[in-house]
Amino acid sequence: MADERRCGVCRPLGGPRQPWPAGLLHCSGRAISASLGMPRIVFAPAIQRHVAMPALDVGAATVASALQAAFAREPRLRGYLLDDQGSLRRHVALFVDGVQVRDRRGLGDPLQDDSEIYVVQALSGG
Repeated sequence: MADERRCGVCRPLGGPRQPWPAGLLHCSGRAISASLGMPRIVFAPAIQRHVAMPALDVGAATVASALQAAFAREPRLRGYLLDDQGSLRRHVALFVDGVQVRDRRGLGDPLQDDSEIYVVQALSGG
């Protein structure tokens, strides 16, 4: 019961977003409001093995600004996701609402209020 009261934000990827009762706390301990209306960035478990980062609701209009919010919270994430030129590293893939991000250099793909950005470690090899 305590876990249910504590986190009303966490949900399975692609699951429906619900309005949460005011006063609930996200698993990070951050209070959430009754209406989210913000894009959400979710990090796959493979990335969290390297840099622990919970799902994060961000006030962002583009993928780049959403990532900046995540980097402000966990600076080590920047070096894992971006190369020295600020482009997405080859081993990282981003999906916005299930569609892979096209702009890997500028990360200017637009976000909607209810967008979900999913950050995964890309598969490679042959």
